[in-house]
Amino acid sequence: MTDALISSAYSQALEVIASVEPRIAEATRQELADQRGSLKLIASENYASPAVLLTMGTWFSDKYAEGTVGHRFYAGCQNVDTVETIAAEHARELFGADYAYVQPHSGIDANLVAYWSILAHRVESPALEKLGAKNVNELTDADWEKVRHELGNQRLLGMSLDAGGHLTHGFRPNISGKMFHQQQYGTDPETGLLDYDKVAAKAREFKPLILVAGYSAYPRRVNFAKMREIADEVGATLMVDMAHFAGLVAGKVFTGDEDPVPHAQITTTTTHKSLRGPRGGMVLANEEFAPSVDRGCPMVLGGPLSHMMAAKAVALAEARQPSFQTYAQQTADNAKSLAEGFLTRGADLVTGGTDNHIVLLDVSSFGLTGRQAESALLDAGIVTNRNSVPSDPNGAWYTSGIRLGTPALTTRGFGHDEFDNVADLIVQVLSNTEPGTNKAGAPSKATYALAEGVADKAKDAAAEMLDKHPLYPGLELT
Repeated sequence: MTDALISSAYSQALEVIASVEPRIAEATRQELADQRGSLKLIASENYASPAVLLTMGTWFSDKYAEGTVGHRFYAGCQNVDTVETIAAEHARELFGADYAYVQPHSGIDANLVAYWSILAHRVESPALEKLGAKNVNELTDADWEKVRHELGNQRLLGMSLDAGGHLTHGFRPNISGKMFHQQQYGTDPETGLLDYDKVAAKAREFKPLILVAGYSAYPRRVNFAKMREIADEVGATLMVDMAHFAGLVAGKVFTGDEDPVPHAQITTTTTHKSLRGPRGGMVLANEEFAPSVDRGCPMVLGGPLSHMMAAKAVALAEARQPSFQTYAQQTADNAKSLAEGFLTRGADLVTGGTDNHIVLLDVSSFGLTGRQAESALLDAGIVTNRNSVPSDPNGAWYTSGIRLGTPALTTRGFGHDEFDNVADLIVQVLSNTEPGTNKAGAPSKATYALAEGVADKAKDAAAEMLDKHPLYPGLELT
């Protein structure tokens, strides 16, 4: 695709949008400018290709297509069937999965589909057999009361939020924490690393129906073969949420015991983040669980977003190219460079480093909360997000950490030297930031004071790096 063609496509699209609501067109233009002009280090964000972005804006958006390929509740879905089939085919081939379900709208939706699929397979199916029914449509109201009783007393064991788990892994305020009788496993208080013996001991004591592995802010790899051994020992289903590191799995950075797909019965993911596709979710499953997952709609989901499934297909096709493996390896290498840059400057990292795409910086050594650090860095044109650290004294809102990720800037072409410079900029900004006070003059976890001139100096240094690695080079809007 030529630069002129891409520029023409987006310029004309914005012109059409502006003819109806110019403020939306202007906000869209400004978002591109903002992303081009900032150091994006949010671990869950990336830059989708023009082909993926353009695929989202088509008339597939106008179709209702509840059901599955060949079994829709609406007529006229033959082209949606084609799109979903292609997307699932790419997913199976890319990850070596028995089955792929590409309908989930998000990672949370994918996890809900997985949870209910496991419940249906492990609880509903035996209940049907016990009640002498062939399918759920034969159950009476009294029968359903018995099934609901079984479903309502299930156990889930997942990674705690402050150790790096996700809120959908049994965090009480989330629906996952309300669906299940849940407990959580953490990390070693000294090293911040997973202790598989302690996870196994916890599983033996709790005897969960589902053992959830995967993370949102754990800067290390996981041995999924060991997690499967633990799950098998206690009779649990192993579910892995690889939303953050799916790109490293697709790019063959994580292989063998570190590749979750051969070991987990069900694997969920988003399609953006390190996979560099559109915002959406996906479920991979082995043959045993495939029929239950295939009922995601209407079990959990409504109408699939056909235009997003089409964009997933394009992104998954891109990820099957050899160049994506190069990108994935560079993403991991760049994370090591960023971590080394912090360590040589005396900063404190959770687990002392990284071997994936995440670096978790403990900002308490700078005398700051995560919220103060996040805000000060944003003033300097560095986009991050605050994040809890293990046993965080500031809780999940203010936090003591900053989570950093390398996927987005790696897409722009950043390498070792640039990420070392990024670490230097961040340390300079945080070293020149003081915690503030509230209106009453008491210490505040939110307010801060950044020394004069520091933000501008950081922005200038960032702009010099960004100019060498333009975002969507050749894309010019008229």
